[in-house]
Order: sequence, then structure tokens, then C-alpha cells
Amino acid sequence: MTFSVLVFWIGGFILFYGVQAFRKAIFPLLFLVFMIPIPSMLMEKTISLLLAGSTAATHVLFKLTGIPFLKEGSVFHLPGMSIQVAKECSGIRSSLGLFISGILAGQVFLRTGWRKFILVLFVYPITVLKNGIRIVTLSSLAVYVDERFITQSFLHRSGGFLFYIPALILLGVVLWWLRKTEPTLSK
Repeated sequence: MTFSVLVFWIGGFILFYGVQAFRKAIFPLLFLVFMIPIPSMLMEKTISLLLAGSTAATHVLFKLTGIPFLKEGSVFHLPGMSIQVAKECSGIRSSLGLFISGILAGQVFLRTGWRKFILVLFVYPITVLKNGIRIVTLSSLAVYVDERFITQSFLHRSGGFLFYIPALILLGVVLWWLRKTEPTLSK
């Protein structure tokens, strides 16, 4: 139904303002596509991809930290506890926020389409790294400080924004690099 409303709005815009105005306003009009709920099949595939990446990132980060562990699929057996990288650990909401931020930043700050595309592609590895860092951080705190960090802490339930901010900064660094490598326009 939302898609139908969006098509109606765009059609009305073209009808009242013309094709030339539509070409100038194409980005903001097509940006409205983010109002459409993501189909469940696509959402499930995206979550699966994020889970696989987050599990791999967690595995690498546990190796780097030297924390002893045994991995069985998406389950990590740590000293005194086991954790599973669950569907909720996919970071789907923050991934969508980072994806939308990347599209907006690319549109505002980059001139070439391929640089905009590269910026958006960086969202996946940044999200996976952010998820891995969050999982390892919470797991380490649960193993070495207090088990409640993984079961009932604010950091586990609502602390995602603390890990989202560095991910946003990292996306900003990628944006800065892409912008710096763009050829300058001569006046």
C-alpha cells in the first residue's frame, strides 16, 4: 500500500510540475522509497548475511583478543559460558540507519556515482565489524566482570547506539577519503 502511495505521489508530481522538474527532484522523490516496509524475504536474507558476517568478525576478534573460545557454528563457548550470535545480534536496524546515512552523505558530498556506490558498499563491512566488536565486548565483560552484562545490562539491551557512533565515524572517514580522491572542479 505504501508503494502505491509513493507511485501516486511521484505521478502527481510529474503531472503538476513536469518531467524536467522530476529530473531535478529525482533523488528526494526516490529517497521516499525508504518509507516502504522491506519485504520479509529480503529482510530475512539480509539478516542472514549480517549474522554470517558478524559471526566471522566475532571469531576473528576473539582470536585477536586472546580470549580462549571454541566455536560451533554461531555458538561461541567461552570460559564459564556460551553465547550464540542470534538474529537480534545482526544489527539490522543500525545497518539500515548506516545505509540510509551513506546514501544521503554520498548524494550531498560526492559527485561521481561510483564513489557513492563504494561508500554504500562500505556499510556492510563497517556494520559487521561494529557487531563483532559489540559481541566481543559484551562477552568479555560477562566472562571477566559480571555475567549480567550479557543477560540484563543496559549495554546489552539498549547500548547499541554506543557502538553505532564509532561506525558512523568510520563511515565518515571513508566518505572523507572518497571525497579527497575526487578530482577537483576547475573554475
